[in-house]
Amino acid sequence: MDVSKLLAGRVTHLKASAIREIFKMVGKSDIISFAGGIPSPEVFPKEEFARISSKILTENGNAALVYGVTEGYVPLLKIVEELNKKVGVGSDIDQTVITTGAQQATDLVTRALVNDGEGIIVEEPSFIGSLNSFRSYNAKLFGAPMCDDGIDTDKVEEILKKENIKLIYTIPTFQNPTGVTLSLEKRKKLLELAKKYDCLILEDNPYGDLRFKGEDVPTIKSMDDEGRVIYVGTFSKTLAPGIRVGHVTAHKDIIDRVVVVKQVNDVHTTLLSQMIVTEYINNNDYEAQIKKGCDLYKEKCDLMLKTMDEYFPKEVKYTRPDGGIFLWCTLPENINSGVLFEKALERKVAFVPGRTCNIDIDAPSNCFRLNFSTASNEKIVEGIKILAEVIKEELNK
Repeated sequence: MDVSKLLAGRVTHLKASAIREIFKMVGKSDIISFAGGIPSPEVFPKEEFARISSKILTENGNAALVYGVTEGYVPLLKIVEELNKKVGVGSDIDQTVITTGAQQATDLVTRALVNDGEGIIVEEPSFIGSLNSFRSYNAKLFGAPMCDDGIDTDKVEEILKKENIKLIYTIPTFQNPTGVTLSLEKRKKLLELAKKYDCLILEDNPYGDLRFKGEDVPTIKSMDDEGRVIYVGTFSKTLAPGIRVGHVTAHKDIIDRVVVVKQVNDVHTTLLSQMIVTEYINNNDYEAQIKKGCDLYKEKCDLMLKTMDEYFPKEVKYTRPDGGIFLWCTLPENINSGVLFEKALERKVAFVPGRTCNIDIDAPSNCFRLNFSTASNEKIVEGIKILAEVIKEELNK
């Protein structure tokens, strides 16, 4: 039987996440991986989660193991509301839904808003998970390049003038994959453009809490007085990614549709996970937990950059993030990072080739992403030295 003939057309063009495929490879050997996209397991509150889980299941197990309401566990919604207020998110016209991670939030929003063939402007490069979600709904993707201060807003307007755009997607703070933060000036400009051309902004902010230097920049949503910005957050980067608890805040009419599509997606986010997050935040020092991660990531980022400064060829350029868990490297244009990846993998070092983060994932890229949050300090130094040798070999060919 030729199963390919039976598949829905909207999924036949999708490709498995290259990052997930890389994980399969690096999980089977002693590879030094800079390919990950998760916070360090060193800061997971494992002991607290164990205690909280046991308490919930022992004292309130029935409530934790039944169906919940789609909008989310009410005590957690109240916590998210308070956390959102600290970054200026939430108003009388907004509502919030708890989601199964930020990825689901992005997917539900796209499903609720974007028709076949409608345009989405994305940063290029951008997060592969969101790109695949957009592709799955037959959206037409338009890339605007990343600059040192975030997305090229002139290019955004150029696209808006010509195309039917429903949504502008941005990861404005410590962007995945570049680590770049969108300037306040450009945040204001994006909102102005969304108003001028009557489209929406999807502000994805998974890394905003992970600042380890510099000053906070106001969220785009905090400047939104029309309900034009959809704000997505998550506990994956501050607590643990496997807990799968995120949230989305938007105009209540948009959230009404998000709730409906979530009901046919997973009914509700697992109550046990929501209750664990609630109990943790209510009875522990959440700010101290965040600071613990930030301190660790600053140490690791500084070490990686110091080692790169010492060993990388001068022809290689790279970002110097003020937070988050990624940095972005740009090689001379004649170097294909996909080829470089294969050669580095032979030397037991892995990273994410740049093409996986672009709209055209088949086109060669001279860029690549490095993660600094998960490898030990010793492995960071060792891996960067090896990677520097591989790059030098390619440059000298």
